[in-house]
Amino acid sequence: MTSSPAQLFAADRPPHALPEQEVLDALGTDDSGLDSGRAGDLLAETGPNALPPGEQETTLQRLLRQFRDPMIYVLLGAAVFTAILGEVVDTIVILAVVLINALVGFFQEGKAADALEGIREMLSLDSEALRDGEWREIDAEDLVPGDIVRLRAGDKVPADIRLLRAVNLRVEESALTGESVPVEKSVAPVEPDAGVGDRTSMAFSGTVVAAGTGRGVVTATGTRTEIGRITTMLSEVETMDTPLTRSMGRFSSALAVIAVVLAVLMILVSWLLHDRPWAQLIMSAIGFAVAAIPEGLPAVLAITLALGVQAMAARNAITRRMNSVETLGSVTTICSDKTGTLTRNEMTVREVVTVSGRFEVTGTGYAPHGELRRLGAGEAEPIDAASHPDLASVAEVAALANDSRVLERDGEWVLSGEPTDGGIRTFALKSGLEPDAERIAEVPFDSEYKYMATLDAAPDGTRLIHLKGAPDRLLDRCDRQGSGPDSSEPLDRARWEAEVDRLGAAGLRVLAAAERRASAETDELTTADVDAGGFVFLGLFGIIDPPREEAIEAIRTVQRAGVRVRMITGDHAGTATAIAREMGIGDRAITGAELEASTDEELREIVREHDVYARTSPEHKLRLVQALQADGDVVSMTGDGVNDAPSLKRADVGVAMGIKGTEATKEAADIVLTDDNFASIAAAVEMGRTIYDNLRKAIIFMLPTNGAQGLVILVAMLAGMTLPITPLQVLWVNLITAVTLSLALSFEPSEPGIMDRPPRDPRASLLDGEAIVRIAYVSLLLGGATIGAFLLAQSGGLGLEASRTIAVHTLVVGQIFYLFASRFSTTSSLRRELFTTNGVSWLCVGIMIALQLAFGYVPFMQTAFDTTAVPLTGWVLPLVVGIVVFATVEIDKAIRRYARRVASGVSTAG
Repeated sequence: MTSSPAQLFAADRPPHALPEQEVLDALGTDDSGLDSGRAGDLLAETGPNALPPGEQETTLQRLLRQFRDPMIYVLLGAAVFTAILGEVVDTIVILAVVLINALVGFFQEGKAADALEGIREMLSLDSEALRDGEWREIDAEDLVPGDIVRLRAGDKVPADIRLLRAVNLRVEESALTGESVPVEKSVAPVEPDAGVGDRTSMAFSGTVVAAGTGRGVVTATGTRTEIGRITTMLSEVETMDTPLTRSMGRFSSALAVIAVVLAVLMILVSWLLHDRPWAQLIMSAIGFAVAAIPEGLPAVLAITLALGVQAMAARNAITRRMNSVETLGSVTTICSDKTGTLTRNEMTVREVVTVSGRFEVTGTGYAPHGELRRLGAGEAEPIDAASHPDLASVAEVAALANDSRVLERDGEWVLSGEPTDGGIRTFALKSGLEPDAERIAEVPFDSEYKYMATLDAAPDGTRLIHLKGAPDRLLDRCDRQGSGPDSSEPLDRARWEAEVDRLGAAGLRVLAAAERRASAETDELTTADVDAGGFVFLGLFGIIDPPREEAIEAIRTVQRAGVRVRMITGDHAGTATAIAREMGIGDRAITGAELEASTDEELREIVREHDVYARTSPEHKLRLVQALQADGDVVSMTGDGVNDAPSLKRADVGVAMGIKGTEATKEAADIVLTDDNFASIAAAVEMGRTIYDNLRKAIIFMLPTNGAQGLVILVAMLAGMTLPITPLQVLWVNLITAVTLSLALSFEPSEPGIMDRPPRDPRASLLDGEAIVRIAYVSLLLGGATIGAFLLAQSGGLGLEASRTIAVHTLVVGQIFYLFASRFSTTSSLRRELFTTNGVSWLCVGIMIALQLAFGYVPFMQTAFDTTAVPLTGWVLPLVVGIVVFATVEIDKAIRRYARRVASGVSTAG
C-alpha cells in the first residue's frame, strides 16, 4: 500500500523547499500527470478535495437556549406549582412572561451560521488537470496529490500546488496571509522554515491568480491544505463568554438562589408561627419568588441590546450576536489587521526621488487629487511638473510603462489593474502631464526579470524605451542618470542604493524608472533589447498603502479611553513599522519568527511590551489573542482574510470587514463593518459603553421594585397579616414596569466623558457598593410605603380590594419618580436635560400611567386583578411617596458628589 500523502514530505523537507523533480518523485508522478486508475485509487485513499461541513444551530436549539437562565428556571417552577394548585390565571400570566422574554431574544439574535461553511465556499468548483496525457476539466473535489494542474489569470487555486512553471505569475493571497499586494511566484525552492507568505514556489487553495500563467503539481488536498489547516483550527477554537454574559450569569444565579432560599424559610417560619394552610403558604411563597425575581430583566436586556444593534447598524457595524454589542464597550485591547482596516488598501506614490532631489506627492488613494512639493527646501507652494524636466520624465514613464487605469465611476475613483501600477498611474495624473505617444511594443512584467518595458513613438517620430521595475534590475541596465534620454551624467549607484534603503526603511515599496532612445525603424522589443543596457536612470517611486485619516483619529479616541490598539498583519515588518509609527501605535514590529520561537509565558511578556506584529500566520494570531486573554484582557480582533477566522472566533469580539472580508471571516465574526473602517470600531466601542451604562441603570432601577414587593410579602407572612398585594398584582407591576419605565432607560444618550474613562474591569461585579446601597434604601422606602398605604387604607375603612389597589398605585408612582432620579447616575436630575434628552422616557411614563389607570378603573382589568376604582384622594399618598423617593435619591447623589470632591482635593466652592 502506498504512503499517505500527508506522510510523503518530511517536516524538514516540505514541498516548497524541494526542487521540482524531487516533489514529483515523492508524489509518484511526472510532467504527464496521473492516469485515471491511479487518480481513482488516490481519491479513495485521501478522500475528496473538500472541507467537512460545519454544524449549524437549529431554530429549536436557538429557541431553547433563550430559557437557559436561573431566574427563568424559578419562574417555570412557580408556574408548575400554581398549575398544581389550580391557579390557572397565575399560571398563564407567569408562562406568558417567560415566553415573551424568550421570543424577544429569539427574534433579535438571528441565526448564526458556522465559519466553516464560509471557508468551504472559497474552494474552486472546477479545475484543469492533466489526466491520461490530456488536459481535462474536472471537479475540484476529484483532485488528488500528484495531479498536474494549470493556472490562468482569474482562476481560483483549487488545491495546494508546488509550481513547476510560472510565467509572470502573481497570486492574490491577502485572504490567506494578509499580504497587501499580489505575490510574485517562481519555481525556485525557498527555505524550509519560510512562512506561508514567503513560499513563492507554492500556490495555495482558495487564493486567486491575479496575473500570468502557471503549472504545478498538487501536494495537498482537503483538510491537508493551508485552508484546511485553518478549518481544523476553527473547529478546535473555543468561543469565550462575553463579560456581560458572565456578569449576568453570576447575578441571575445569586438572585435565584436567594429568592428560593428565602421563600422556603418564609414558608417554614410562617407555618411554625401562624399555622396557615399549606396551599396558602405555597401561593404566598410563589408570590414572594415572583416578586423578588425581576422577570422583565431578560426582556429589557434583549431590547436594550437590540436597540444597540440598530444604533450600531446606523454607524456601519452589523451585529451578528447581540451580546457582542455590549462586549465592545468593555474591550481593553483592539487587535487590528492593517490592510484595508487601518490603511486604505489603495497603493499611493508618496515620494519621488530624481537627480535634482526629493519630492512629496500629496493626496491618497486612486483619486488624482494632489500636489507635488519639493522636500527639504522649505518650499510650501506646489511644483509644476512641466517646469521640472526630471519630474516630467519620471511621470512620463509612470504613464506609459503601465497597463493599469484609474477611472471615475459614480463619483468614486476605482482601479482597473494592478494596485502598485494604479498608484503610479495616479501619480502621473497628479503631475498634470499627458504624454502623447503610441505604444509600438512591450515587454510585460515578469517575476523572473522584475521589470516592464514599452517601446513608444512620439508624434514627431522619436521612439523611446520606457522602463519601470525593481531598482536593482534597472541599475544593472543603466550607465547614466539625469532627466532625459540624452543625459550624460555618470550613474551614482551608491547614492541610488542609499535612497532605496532609506525609502525601504520607511516602509515604502520602491520602484525605479529609466528610459533610452531607440532607432526610428525599431518596431519590436524583447528582454534581450532591455538587457543590452544603455539606459538613463531617471528616479525612484516610494509607494505605500496609506493610513486612513479617520482611523488615525479613531485610534487616538480609543487610546484616550484606555483601550490599547495593536496591529497584527501578514505584511512585511518594515511596512508594518512605518504604518504603526504614523498611526501612533508603536515603533517596532515583532515578527512571526520571533513569536514562533516564544513559549506561552514569553509570549505573555511580549504582548505586555509590544503592539506591532508582522509576517504573522493564523497560528500566531490565535496565540496572540489567547496570550492577551490569559493576561486578563478583553480582546477585540479585526480582520478580513480566512487567516483571521480562528483568531476572530476566539476573541471576545470578532470584527470582520464587510467589503473586502471573506465569507469565512464574516461567519466567524460577531460584528461586520460595512465600510471596512477602524473609525467604525471606535464608534462601536462608545456605543457598547453606553449600552452597558443603560443596562446597569435599568437593573438598579428594576431591583428596588422587586425588593419592595418581596419585602411587602415577607413582612406580611412573618407578621401573619393579609397580603397587601397579591402574586398576580406583583406580576402586573413587574411586567409593566419592565416594558415601559425600564425600557425608557435603554434610550438614554451617552454619559458625558464616556470615552475619557478607562474600560470597566471584566471581573468586577455588575453592581458596586454604591448601587447596592441605593437598591437597599429605595427598596425599604417603596416597600415600607406600600405596606403603610395598605394599612392606612384599611384603618380608614376601605375594603381589601381598594386597599390593595392603593398599595399598588403607591408602588407604581414611587417607581415613576425613581425613574427620573435614575436617568442620571451621579449628576443631579434637576436639570434641563431631564426634559430634553430622552423623549421616549416621557412617552413611557405616559403609557405607564395609562396602563395603571386601566388597572384600577377598567372593569375587565378589575376582575382579572381584583382591583377597584379609588377616589382622587386615593392618589395623594402615592404622589407624596414618589416625591420623597425622588428627593432621597437626589440627596444621596449630592452627598456622594460632595464626598468625591473632598476626596479629590477640590473645594466645595469650586
